[in-house]
Amino acid sequence: MSGVPGASGVPRVPGRVPDPLEVPLLLPGDGPRAPRTALRALTGHPLGFLRTSWPWRSLAYLLSGTVFGAVPALVVWLAVAAGPVAAVAVVAVAAVPGALLAGRYERWLLRLVETAPIADPHAAPPAPGPRAWLRTRLGEQATWREAGHTLLAVTALWWIDLGFVGVGVWIPGLLLSAPLQPSSPLGPALSLLVSLGGVALLPLAAYPVTIWAGARATLVRTLLSDPGAELAEITRSRARLADAFEAERRRIERDLHDGAQQRLVALTLALGMARLDLPAGSPAADRVAEAHEHALLALAELRELIRGIHPRVLTDLGLPDAVLDLAGRSPVPVETDVVLPRRPPPAVEITAYFTVGEALTNVARHSGASHCLVRGRLVSEDPRSGGILVLEVHDDGDGGADPAAGTGLAGLADRLAVVGGVMSLSSPAGGPTLLRVEIPCP
Repeated sequence: MSGVPGASGVPRVPGRVPDPLEVPLLLPGDGPRAPRTALRALTGHPLGFLRTSWPWRSLAYLLSGTVFGAVPALVVWLAVAAGPVAAVAVVAVAAVPGALLAGRYERWLLRLVETAPIADPHAAPPAPGPRAWLRTRLGEQATWREAGHTLLAVTALWWIDLGFVGVGVWIPGLLLSAPLQPSSPLGPALSLLVSLGGVALLPLAAYPVTIWAGARATLVRTLLSDPGAELAEITRSRARLADAFEAERRRIERDLHDGAQQRLVALTLALGMARLDLPAGSPAADRVAEAHEHALLALAELRELIRGIHPRVLTDLGLPDAVLDLAGRSPVPVETDVVLPRRPPPAVEITAYFTVGEALTNVARHSGASHCLVRGRLVSEDPRSGGILVLEVHDDGDGGADPAAGTGLAGLADRLAVVGGVMSLSSPAGGPTLLRVEIPCP
C-alpha cells in the first residue's frame, strides 16, 4: 500500500497513527518559507540568522547530545570498574534495547536542527512476544545502524559536543562573569573590558556551534535513516503520478467516446440519409457525398485516437483480448499466446498493452518480418505476491534493433520503469529479434 506524503514529507498510510517523532518540530514564526535546517538558515542569512531560534536550537541539540553520550559512557565505565562479569552482563542485557532507545532519542533530538523528521525504519514483528520482537530487531539493518551510532555517540561525539558547548557557553560566560569575581587580579576597569569581550563573543560563538550541530545532524541522519526510504518514496510518487495520468486518460477516452464520437456518428448517419434523398448526379448530392466521406474518415480517425488514449477492449475484456485486437490490426501476421489465470492490476495491464503495441509497431516499420509471436504468462505464483507478468515479442525479421536508434525502445524502458518493470532485448544482425518484458504485479 502506497502512502500519501504529508506536509512533513513522511508518507501517510491510511489507518496508521503517525508517530510523534515523524511530526516536524516547528516553533512560532517558522512559516512555510522558513529554512528547514540550521545550516541553511546560517548560509542563507548569516546576519539575520542570529535573530532566529536556530542558534538556541543548535545549542540545545549539542547540550542534549552531550548528556546523551555522557550518561551511557558513565554506565559502561561503572560496569567495567565493577568487574568483567558486570560489564559483559550490562552489554548483553542492554545492548539491543539501549541501541533502539538511543536511536529513537536521537531521531527526536534531530528535529531541533532539521525540521524534516526521520521515519521509524523498524518493521513490526510478525508475531507478539519478546522472542519475535528480538528476532525481528536483530535481523534488521536499522538496528545495527543504531548500534553503530550509539557506539560513536558514546565514544566520540559527546566529547566534541562538549567542546563546542564550551566554546559557545563556558568561555563567553567566564568572560562575562569577570566583574563579579571579587578576587580577580584584573581590577574593575579591566574586568569590565573583559566582560564586554564576552558580550562580543556570544553572537560569534553561535556560528561554530551551529556549524558543528549541522554537521553532526548530517552524520546522524546518514546513520539512522533507511537508505532505501528515499528511493521507495520516489517509486511510490512515480506510481501515484502514473495512476493519476492513467485516470485522466480514462476520463478523456470516456468523454470522447460518449460525447464527440456519438455526435459524429449521428452526423454521419444524417449525411447518409440526406445522400439517399438527393437525386443521383446532382451537384447537391455530390457535395453531400463528399461531406459524408469526410465524416466517415473523421469518425475512423477519432476511433483510432480513442483506442490510442485508452483501449476500451482492454477495460472490458482484459489483456489477452486486447493483445489479440492489436494483432488483428498489425500489417504483419501476428500469432498470440497470452494466457493469464487472472487480470493483472490496471497499471500493469495498460503498461503491458502499450508495450506490446509499440513492439508490434516497431516490427511492422523496421524489422522486415513475415511473422511475429506474442507470448504472455504470469509466473512466480507466490501466495505472498501477485507474481510477475512476462511478455515476449518474437519476430523473424532482419534484427539489429538498437534502443538508441530512436525506435521507441528507450521510451518503452522508461514506461516500464514507472511500474517497476524491466526490459531485455536480443536482436543480432540478421535476426531473429526477441523482446522480453517483466512487470511485477503487486
